[in-house]
Amino acid sequence: MKFVLEFLTPPAIDNSMQRAVRRAAARVVLPAMLLITSAAWMGAQQPLSLADAGLRGSTIFEQSGATGMVLVVVRHREVMMKTYGETSPGSGETPNSNSLIRLCSLSKIFAGELLVELTNEGKVTLTDPLQRFAPPNVIVPKGAGGIPVTLRDLATHTAGLPREVSAYPAKTPHFTFPDQTFRWTWLPKQKLLTRPGTAALYSNVGFDLLGDALASAANTTYPQLLNERIVRPLGLRDTTLSPSREQCGRLLRGSGDEGPCTDTQASGASGGVYSTAADMARVLEYLLHIPGATQVGPPIAVYLKPAQLKSVQGLSHAGDPTGIGMGWIQLGDPDGPSTLLQKTGGGAGFETYVALSLKRQAGIFMAVKEGKGRAHVSLFHEANNLLAALADVPPLPPKVHRVRAVAKRQSPVHPPASAVAR
Repeated sequence: MKFVLEFLTPPAIDNSMQRAVRRAAARVVLPAMLLITSAAWMGAQQPLSLADAGLRGSTIFEQSGATGMVLVVVRHREVMMKTYGETSPGSGETPNSNSLIRLCSLSKIFAGELLVELTNEGKVTLTDPLQRFAPPNVIVPKGAGGIPVTLRDLATHTAGLPREVSAYPAKTPHFTFPDQTFRWTWLPKQKLLTRPGTAALYSNVGFDLLGDALASAANTTYPQLLNERIVRPLGLRDTTLSPSREQCGRLLRGSGDEGPCTDTQASGASGGVYSTAADMARVLEYLLHIPGATQVGPPIAVYLKPAQLKSVQGLSHAGDPTGIGMGWIQLGDPDGPSTLLQKTGGGAGFETYVALSLKRQAGIFMAVKEGKGRAHVSLFHEANNLLAALADVPPLPPKVHRVRAVAKRQSPVHPPASAVAR
């Protein structure tokens, strides 16, 4: 550095040619200096420590306006769980790793996992029409040209189905409507909003129908399938669709009326799963170390790119999607270091999020319980930035694209936002 500065220091006597040479040298040397300095600074950076991640979690919580929050971080084989706030307003009791949480739409990643497992075993294929698994005498609507709805379409939100079947009936507990009988009675009366496989429209009812199809293929019920294939093998103690009274006593509560803690088997595949930070730590460890060599690829993979579709709606809560998986959404350039796969969730007073940096074997899970305060941060955006710091990669750029709405008719009246898994 000293040598360069001395080289650029002008002598007492100069002429025009010397000045031109020195200006040219400065144009070459100074940018090089900046690049070297920048590279040295970047090389000196270290991944965020798990302890510092906990401190950043505290800042996120303070700005969230939430009653309580849980944070789980997994990096390689390191695990951290932190909790913040209160189990309910005014309780004075801090949540812990066994506090019960509604996963809301994070439930969909389990349905995607089950779809890939059953496909690898030859029980289903991704191109199987939903009609194959329909109850007797039920006709599944087809798209233009007689194109059928497939299991792949359901898992990637491209089946042409609306978000919900209808508005929730009054006083219906969250995630208990529609049940299996209702949705299969409702389905034959529908006209698909788009031709299957051509446009993405986020659909909760689509995932519940997927769950029904998987249960039929395995000759069991969806809750039993979830328990046998995911809950028991991973040793999950509190991940369930039918919480006990003791488990319900540990459910985080917010400032609003979120309804009763009750059986949510009706929406098991779309949003009904309950869990805890301790269980989600095990889930993250599993997801970050899934073998990639399977018949159809890992469940955490991109199966469809938004650029292939006519429109995309309802998939950009955490950022602009660059890929769609089996319940998962990819953000960022897949060839870049910062790409991640994520799933958002929300409903019954909860906001939940899971994101994975597979290239760096780092993952994060966050859940907040709404409070009376106003949120000053985006949980999803802050979680993405925290994951980037943990993985030692540049943060993703902010969301810039507006999602194009589906041109055809929209779904009927939706449930209130507090009741809808997303």
